[in-house]
Amino acid sequence: IHFLAFISCHLLIALLLKLTIPVLDSAQPGCRLPSLKAKGYIKDGDIIIGGLFPVRVNKALPASTFMELSEILSCGSLLYRFYRWVHSMVFAVEEINKNNKLLPNITLGFEIYESCFLANKATEGIMCLMTGRGEAIPNFECRKHSPLAAIVGDGPSQTSIPIARLLGIYHYPQISYSASVGLLSDKNEFPSFFRTVPSDDFQSMGLARLVLHFGWTWVGLVAEDTDYGKHGIQIVKEEILKAGGCIAFHEIFPTVYSKSAIDHIVEVIKKSVANAIVVYATEPPFIPLIEEIVRQNITGKVWVSSEGWTISFFFQKQEYIRTLSGTIGLMNRKGSMPGFKDYLFSLHPFKSPNDIFIREFWEEAFGCKWPAINGTQTVKDQLSSEMKPCTGDEKLNELDNTFLDTSSLRFTYNVYTAVYAVAHALHDMYACKPGEGPFFNRTCANILDFEPWQLLHYVKNVRFMTSDGMEVFFDKNGNPPPLYDILNWQLTPNNTLENLKVGSLDFSAPKGQDLIVNENIIKWNGGDTQIPRSTCSESCRPGYRKAVHPGKAICCFDCIQCSTGEISNQTDATECMKCPDDHWSNEKQDECIPKTIEFLSYEEPMGATIAVISISCAAISLTVLCIFIKYQDTPIVKANNRELSYLLLLALMLSFLCSLIFIGKPRAVTCMLRQTAFGIIFALCVSCVLAKTIMVVIAFNATKPNSNLKKWVGPKVSNTMAMICTIIQVIICIAWLSSSPPFPEQNMKSQIGVIIIECNEGSTTAFWCVLGYMGLLAIISFIVAFLARNLPDSFNEAKFITFSMLVFVSVWLAFIPAYLSTKGKFMVAVEIFAILASSAGLLACIFIPKCYIILLRPHMNTRGYLLGKHTS
Repeated sequence: IHFLAFISCHLLIALLLKLTIPVLDSAQPGCRLPSLKAKGYIKDGDIIIGGLFPVRVNKALPASTFMELSEILSCGSLLYRFYRWVHSMVFAVEEINKNNKLLPNITLGFEIYESCFLANKATEGIMCLMTGRGEAIPNFECRKHSPLAAIVGDGPSQTSIPIARLLGIYHYPQISYSASVGLLSDKNEFPSFFRTVPSDDFQSMGLARLVLHFGWTWVGLVAEDTDYGKHGIQIVKEEILKAGGCIAFHEIFPTVYSKSAIDHIVEVIKKSVANAIVVYATEPPFIPLIEEIVRQNITGKVWVSSEGWTISFFFQKQEYIRTLSGTIGLMNRKGSMPGFKDYLFSLHPFKSPNDIFIREFWEEAFGCKWPAINGTQTVKDQLSSEMKPCTGDEKLNELDNTFLDTSSLRFTYNVYTAVYAVAHALHDMYACKPGEGPFFNRTCANILDFEPWQLLHYVKNVRFMTSDGMEVFFDKNGNPPPLYDILNWQLTPNNTLENLKVGSLDFSAPKGQDLIVNENIIKWNGGDTQIPRSTCSESCRPGYRKAVHPGKAICCFDCIQCSTGEISNQTDATECMKCPDDHWSNEKQDECIPKTIEFLSYEEPMGATIAVISISCAAISLTVLCIFIKYQDTPIVKANNRELSYLLLLALMLSFLCSLIFIGKPRAVTCMLRQTAFGIIFALCVSCVLAKTIMVVIAFNATKPNSNLKKWVGPKVSNTMAMICTIIQVIICIAWLSSSPPFPEQNMKSQIGVIIIECNEGSTTAFWCVLGYMGLLAIISFIVAFLARNLPDSFNEAKFITFSMLVFVSVWLAFIPAYLSTKGKFMVAVEIFAILASSAGLLACIFIPKCYIILLRPHMNTRGYLLGKHTS
């Protein structure tokens, strides 16, 4: 606390002094102010590159009201992987110094300090770098020579943020190799910050896409209580919700161990049915939580890891196998550093006396202890009986640890590219030609005496290719191209966990090619190859839609089958789609199929049967007509007005044939002909019958003495009457066709799944007028014939006409309800049946008895018989 207060005050002073006091050199009094002396790994050069690394993890310090500054800044044990990062920077500097094309005649040096995952320790290192000589004196630069070019570091986001604010004040370029929190992309707050690891904003979107790719819609979220964790997991949450997924739980765990918080989160994980859990954290604070999960034997979960622990070697121990096998996560792409492994094997404490970490590394790696030197005597009693002394003869190539593992260089490679980014920026500055520079009056900077803001300009515009073919540049927010590897934790034959690349995510690639996952090589928890499910409700298969439970997340739903005529052709459809009017849903409700087209056709049995009956009846009518013509001079033909009989038989034959117009696919011509032809022909039939009936009455009444009806007896009257009645029907039909004629239409609503091609009558009023007029003629004929049935005569035709009209009226009265209650081709069949039945009734009742006499009882076909002068 005291140190932070101290630093804060000096930062405020620095802002004021920066404007009023020039930078002092070592001869000025300011450089002799009391300061913090820090140990660092230092190598001189013409230009210095600063480095900041969390080589050792911070100690767990007890809570106290007061602690010495040295205690606050104390570090714990050395971490092999992070120490390898240090030598990645050293290796890059040495490689650049040997390169005659990059910064020729310029030697790079470095100053490396450790941060121990502590913000105050990191700030101390930065102050020492800016002051020079390993001393932290705010606002004073005590370097005699060798300007500080840029700072490579720090690794963790929580320590990179405060030093980025400090370096931004002085415009020192800072290139981090591991700090990925999205907050650092804000150039207003962090104007000189760059990084070689993609921003967490991309990582968060990538984790959300990875979750959704595997169909996990019910997801748990866990994050550490830092800017890195909270900001990153929030973006993951937003992306999942935006894509239609749901969050089962969202928990934040503290970076300082808390048993109550850990127990609460573990209990939430145990009770949740979510099998996919995204953990946005770094390795150290996540250890207590995962250890408790392992202790309670929680298995079967898919852990989706952020970069902070995706390649953690700590979690690849045997005790974590049952819990963490099958883990899948994102990691920045790995790179190649030729010669780096040989460089690591060449390291030795005697060769690198300036390396303040190598002796400690040697002790931990070989399990020995360097003898403490007190004056000229070796204090051997400080060595325990179980600890062997370090001799320097130990061989690194005999070790197998993470420091020497160069098979998957990721953050190590990021350090390497960060150093090269600084070197290329310096080279661009070095190559500047006077008069062509980017600064005031087109001037160039002095490569051996430049201001930090001058180099910052070149870092912003740096672009180069690494030796392994990777292009390095920074966007306007200081971020590199967002490219990730997808790693899967799989069990090896040695019963350990290893990271296997199973895909890639490239945000700069075209859509559809950006996310590539080889699902065939992924192994989930327990060694299963089938993708685990993580849903609140089971997916609704095609043909069903989701019905969300009121008050619950949208991922918790029931599956309801689509209504008739609607489909869903995808899993978990939110709503059913209505089929087009000419299509219908199949039985599974997952596909729209064309509706069955229906009309009365000649190809189907019913249509063919009706056609045969119609033609047969027409043939019978023609036969009767031929008989009447052949026997036209016989009394029975002459007695019944043979001209009117011929006309009636011809009309009956046409009425039988007009039913054929009703068969077949309706067209515009046939629709207009159907009802009009039927109406006119039937009107002619009934008119003929009415005329015959009236003539019977007139003929019998004309025989009475002094009757005035004699002049009305004759074929002209009856023929005229039949024509007039028919013409009235013709006028009605003409008016119908002129105003609203029938037309073909596709009826898609009468029957489910069927398109009925039918004739729309146009004007239903006109249609019923046609039928009504026929009915009127038939009723009048029936009444007249009924009244004339008992007239004295041996062959009174009125009796047969009465019966024929009774059949005709009965048929058409039965037709009306049958017609109105049927649809489609059956409606047409009912009308055809009525036409055939009524026509057949007229033919049978009026003409068959006469044909019987003509053909089978010729002795009855005499004038005397008709006049009643026959004997029994």
